[in-house]
Amino acid sequence: MRREHHAHLADAARQRHELTRAKAVQALRELDRAGTAVTFEKVARDAGISRSWLYTEPDIRAEIERLRDATRRTTTTLVPVSQRASDTSLRARLDAVLERNRKLAEENQRLRRQLAHALGEGRESPSPHRSSITIEPC
Repeated sequence: MRREHHAHLADAARQRHELTRAKAVQALRELDRAGTAVTFEKVARDAGISRSWLYTEPDIRAEIERLRDATRRTTTTLVPVSQRASDTSLRARLDAVLERNRKLAEENQRLRRQLAHALGEGRESPSPHRSSITIEPC
């Protein structure tokens, strides 16, 4: 009978531990999804568990610290880690903007040449009805 009692106690403790882990993980996910700053205090409060328990679980502790550090580095509106732009994505956007800038500069140069050519033709054959055109520098 005594052995059976210990087995039930161990089983209950294991179930309580797993339930507490599930609560902590769920609180972490919700805080990250909402873009809220992650701290041990907030996770414990949202999960309804103790902060000291969070410190005893190495994987949960590491995830809280990782998310906390990630949200501390941002100074703008907090975005969930899963929704933040990667370095590769940011590089691709930068390359696209640089290419667009290059094309606009080329178009600007082409239009300046066309304008200079049109103004040059106007000077070569002056018309009595034309007035002097002044173009400001760009």
